[in-house]
Amino acid sequence: MLFSSTLFLFAFLPLVLALHRLAGPRFQNGVLLAASLVFYAWGEAWLVGLMVASIVANWRFGLWVERAQDGRSRRRVLALSVAFNLGLLVAFKYADWLWQGLAPLFGAAPGEPLGSLLVSSEWGRGVFLNSSGELRLPLGISFFTFQALSYVVDVYRRDTEAQRSLGRFGLYISMFPQLVAGPIVRYRDVALQIEARTESLARFASGARRFAVGLGKKVLIANTVGAVAEQAFATPADQVTAAVAWLGVFAYTLQIYFDFSGYSDMAIGLGRMFGFEFVENFDHPYVSRSVTEFWRRWHISLSTWFRDYLYIPLGGGRARPARVYFNLAVVFVLCGLWHGASLNFLLFGLYHGGLLVLERAFLGRWLERLPAVLRHGYLVFAVMLGWVFFRCESTGLLGTWFQALFGFGAGDGRLAYPALYLDPARLLAIAAGVLGSLPWIAAIQGRLDRGGTRASPSAARPLLGAASDVLLVLVLVLCALELSAGTFNPFIYFRF
Repeated sequence: MLFSSTLFLFAFLPLVLALHRLAGPRFQNGVLLAASLVFYAWGEAWLVGLMVASIVANWRFGLWVERAQDGRSRRRVLALSVAFNLGLLVAFKYADWLWQGLAPLFGAAPGEPLGSLLVSSEWGRGVFLNSSGELRLPLGISFFTFQALSYVVDVYRRDTEAQRSLGRFGLYISMFPQLVAGPIVRYRDVALQIEARTESLARFASGARRFAVGLGKKVLIANTVGAVAEQAFATPADQVTAAVAWLGVFAYTLQIYFDFSGYSDMAIGLGRMFGFEFVENFDHPYVSRSVTEFWRRWHISLSTWFRDYLYIPLGGGRARPARVYFNLAVVFVLCGLWHGASLNFLLFGLYHGGLLVLERAFLGRWLERLPAVLRHGYLVFAVMLGWVFFRCESTGLLGTWFQALFGFGAGDGRLAYPALYLDPARLLAIAAGVLGSLPWIAAIQGRLDRGGTRASPSAARPLLGAASDVLLVLVLVLCALELSAGTFNPFIYFRF
């Protein structure tokens, strides 16, 4: 069930909000837990059992590791938890990909999916396999598995206490606002809010505004520019010109940011509407001036997860240079594979890891001597090239696209040129995307806080607030019209 769907907006969400309000503090967690399981089962049906199994297992792991009497026992429980959680990811996300390389060793037919060999019953095929005979990837498995794993690690480190209530722990893992695409919420950040949270009209209104912003990002910008990217990347290989290739990459650069940051805004807004505060996940990453800074601003909850649970345990940045470079490479190879089981995602991780190593070794110091505009240009160029690995679904398409980007493609400019992919609505969405990538709203608010306007802040703020509320109402109306028309409406990060 997509946040940007009429079913969610006009049926599921109003019903859950009403039940949550009527339930009162004592039963609100139960309402949210039940709603979250229904939300997940709506798209996954029987695979909701997999998430429930993960909840029960990790709840028990947390209790066991806390109650273990000695360090050796605690390490054993932690190792069992890591094996269980990573085992789920490998089984459902990477098994078929790994099997393609191992199949000849077992005498299996080339290209035959592992899922087809493991599941024989018709019922099992319908539940666990996709149309290609591969194991289905449960929605959000990478997100809720990382949350569960961070919980057990934090209990092991004594950074938080184990949750005694299975229901409350289940709510932490399954909470529908951030269940299938993050942000990755750590238990210690919401533990007190699960126990008891303060709701107010002001917080609810703030959440509704944030949700509206995210919905507008998703429906009005990401979907519109995404249609440009979709059309460009579907261009036959013999027609892809350099201009079309760069247009497609540029459109995808805007699409993935507004798609994912829009989802994060909606998740944070929904959390506030139910009394929760989730971590921020984006901080205008495209204004960065290095790849290192970009990863501090992009998908912050994932970047900090890898930093705290992998990079620092490996030795972080305090080891000798060769070890630091190794740590960075390992983290970003795994970060790339976290996004998906394919060679292209592996290359995406190697690409960004390599750039981070170069910036750490010498490139960062060299960049600091350049004017800000050149540093920003370097970042945008580097990130756009990285998104090619992310968007292309095969190494063949990847090769075609890189050749076209640098003028070596076989494209015939008479058959495909940028104007074919653009119309006034798409051009407006692109302009809005470029403007929305910049922190101009934060700059205005900061100026008001400093009293830098001719009008006093007390007079300017109500006017700004009223104008923004009117604009958000218009955004909601436009989103409703777009959704009722059944337009292009994918969520990129749902497949992770």
